[in-house]
Amino acid sequence: MISVDKKRRQFWKRFDYILFFASVFLSIYGFIIISSATASKKFGSMPFLKQQITAFILGLILIGIILFLDYDFFGKLYIPIYVICNLLLLAVLIFGYGREQWGARSWLSILGFSFQPSEIVKVGMILSIAKFIDKNQESINELKTLLKVIIFASIPITLIAIQPDFGTAMVFVFFTAIMLFVAGLNYKYILFSLIAGFASLPVLWFSWDKYQKKRILGFITYLTNPSADTSGDLYQLDQAITAIGSGKIFGRGLFNGVQTQYNYLPVKESDFIFSVIVEELGLLGGLLLILLYITLLIRLISIAKNTSDLFGSLIPIGVASMMLFHIFQNIGMNMGLLPITGVPLPFVSYGGTFLLVNMICIGLSLSVGVKKEGLNF
Repeated sequence: MISVDKKRRQFWKRFDYILFFASVFLSIYGFIIISSATASKKFGSMPFLKQQITAFILGLILIGIILFLDYDFFGKLYIPIYVICNLLLLAVLIFGYGREQWGARSWLSILGFSFQPSEIVKVGMILSIAKFIDKNQESINELKTLLKVIIFASIPITLIAIQPDFGTAMVFVFFTAIMLFVAGLNYKYILFSLIAGFASLPVLWFSWDKYQKKRILGFITYLTNPSADTSGDLYQLDQAITAIGSGKIFGRGLFNGVQTQYNYLPVKESDFIFSVIVEELGLLGGLLLILLYITLLIRLISIAKNTSDLFGSLIPIGVASMMLFHIFQNIGMNMGLLPITGVPLPFVSYGGTFLLVNMICIGLSLSVGVKKEGLNF
């Protein structure tokens, strides 16, 4: 029988320090950039930093708690987790706000505390879908089983899409698809899904709100005619690209970006924070961020590859997929390569709920890594 001391040594030997510190460094990077991005706000950067640092500290505490819980504990509760997630999303549709300010009813306020339930639901759905796929692994390529999985995942996706928050809904679609692929989904279903997705675009177009259509049309206009008038719907995109272009190799320096400090750049602490990074820290600052993200994603995939059970493997795969979509979409829209959506950068963009969710996801992945062979106390 293995002694407690030996188990403890094995536990910390299996702890993924690289993943943990990559997450910490990204968060600290975010504090620095948020401080600069919000310096010119009415009340300065301190209110933003307080919330972000508070979320970070709480995230570290939760990582510590999650590490000493067996991830199978969450798997056993996947149905209650799933139900709570959908109830939260229903509450947003009934009691939520934000449509007038941001175009989507995505926020809830409880006892004066405001948060985006869809961010919390990401964690719950990664766990729930991972367990649901795990329970149906043997028959995953049977049409009946696959339809069950799709319906299971589609309910929260639909609730998010009708807020309407198409960007976040696509995050859910992406990590669900990747988790199914890793679980052994046949290529014919993947091909069929891609064809069905493209075929549904006209239907999606007519279901979108006016502001969503404007974003798509503005993006197409910019691609076909970069010299088009940017005073209207193209203003955000034009300012983001201008900021990135002016940063060159070394940047203008922290707190010295013209687009950033003179408030030409919209939503600069969140959606367009990558433009702030490149304007003030240059190409090198942007590459450093991308290197940290690559390190983070590689470690998540490594944990998934070295985990023996499917449920445990799908958790870091779901987390990596979610973060990859956020990174790719956010950087792409800042550079004018993808349409503008409200998808922030993991760990870096301002948002207490978003940062806390990212930390919880890392905690779950670290838990899978240290307990991949059943080590617990």
